Amino acid sequence: MARRARASRDRNTAPAGAPASPFIRRSLPFFDVLDEEKLVRLEAQVDWIFEEVGIAFRDDPEALRIWKEAGARIDGDTIRADAQWIRSLCAKAPREFTQLARNPARSVTIGGSNQVFAPIYGAPFVRDLEGGRRYGDMASFEKLVKLTYMHPNLHHGGFVICEPCDVPVSKRHFDMLFAHMTLSDKPHLGAITEMSRAQDSVDMAEIVFGKDVMDENCVIMGNVNTNSPLLVDKVVTEAVRTYCARGQGIIVVPFILTGAMGPVSTAASVAQAMAEAMMCCAFTQIVRPGAPFVLGNFLSSMSLKSGAPTFGMPEPVISNYAIGQLARRAGLPLRCGGSLTASKIEDAQAAYESADSMHSTMLAGANYVLHSAGWLEGGLCTGFEKLIMDADRLGSYEKVLSQGLDTSDEAMARDAYAEVAPGGHFLGSGHTMRNYQTAFYEPKLSDSENVESWEEGGCKDMRQRAYERWNRMLEQYEAPPMDEAVKEELAAYVARRKEEIPDAWY
Repeated sequence: MARRARASRDRNTAPAGAPASPFIRRSLPFFDVLDEEKLVRLEAQVDWIFEEVGIAFRDDPEALRIWKEAGARIDGDTIRADAQWIRSLCAKAPREFTQLARNPARSVTIGGSNQVFAPIYGAPFVRDLEGGRRYGDMASFEKLVKLTYMHPNLHHGGFVICEPCDVPVSKRHFDMLFAHMTLSDKPHLGAITEMSRAQDSVDMAEIVFGKDVMDENCVIMGNVNTNSPLLVDKVVTEAVRTYCARGQGIIVVPFILTGAMGPVSTAASVAQAMAEAMMCCAFTQIVRPGAPFVLGNFLSSMSLKSGAPTFGMPEPVISNYAIGQLARRAGLPLRCGGSLTASKIEDAQAAYESADSMHSTMLAGANYVLHSAGWLEGGLCTGFEKLIMDADRLGSYEKVLSQGLDTSDEAMARDAYAEVAPGGHFLGSGHTMRNYQTAFYEPKLSDSENVESWEEGGCKDMRQRAYERWNRMLEQYEAPPMDEAVKEELAAYVARRKEEIPDAWY
């Protein structure tokens, strides 16, 4: 009990070692592009897939047993169900929920009008200006966790910021979780690739937060992909049965390249994504009514010549807007989009594609955004400079979303007009002096000085400035405080479980 009390006190301290990074409470209206007729047509297509096409739930007999006991129609491993029943099950999931962080000042609310930014997830490679492109390793992973913790525009740690390929697959989730839990005090995700790894994630979260807190709150979530088209494999259902049965959250994301995993039609693929995700949501609510669920959508266009995915194109941009409207009508929190690009380095292609992708994500109202920063090569590579460059731009999105246009008396600045004569300037006015520190968003990496100053500073481009910034951030890093007894218990759990599991590289 004494240790739990100390841990609780740790969780209620103010942020230390890094600036505050509150999630975004949106005031800007959502950008709704579809009229009622189009929304109804899309929802009818979703219902048709529920009832006539069906979704296969494969390689998990327990999942089929759960569906059968609930009353679904099962043909082999394909589930078909009355659309209204599926929608009524989805209605049991919360419209918004809070994921607690180890430091409650960093807890995030997901859903409603809230938006949460998290970094790239799942890249096997990393890249930076000094080391070039290489396989991810644990040293790189720990640096990325620290940078995410320290950046004020990233609200959530995600999980696989890169794959630490120097650690056996069977054991690397322990090291990744331990890093997130000790090097940062922001919320994060857990492992999903095997049921035992999901269970380890839940067990380690319980060590950090305590059973009583975990019984009543979401403290960890899993992020899984359906195997589009129309297939849910055991990775998804076993993760649901592990996380949701314990009252924790799950994000389910159909991964659809239109023309491959969905029809070569944005409307049909959007409807398919909704059907796959909502069928999984219904399953979570059968497992445990009220379990937190986030409806995901990762829809991209592709080159029909080569099969390569393309990002920032008009089709995935419009899909973000459409899925945002459909998710709100279904009453479910949404995950979509991010700073996505097919570019290999932080060049003009990366900037254009990432900006278009992230801007539509922002306006569409995605509540939880993985891949907000760091994404290169279609998700194969985490760029250290890209992480810092993307996160720098997230601050401007935050100001647009949370503040919009201020029309208060202070914003109208009437007293300034009494000071400034026609043809004068406002630089020295009282209104300017009161507001100059907060009037404009100031990106850390943009250089707006004259060319002479830029040349005197070494003619550095943004990649070089980002490289220097992330290195300075790591030099300034201080680990957030953590109860030593909790840390020791985590380390002991990791050591014991690693002893029980043989090394495996698959």
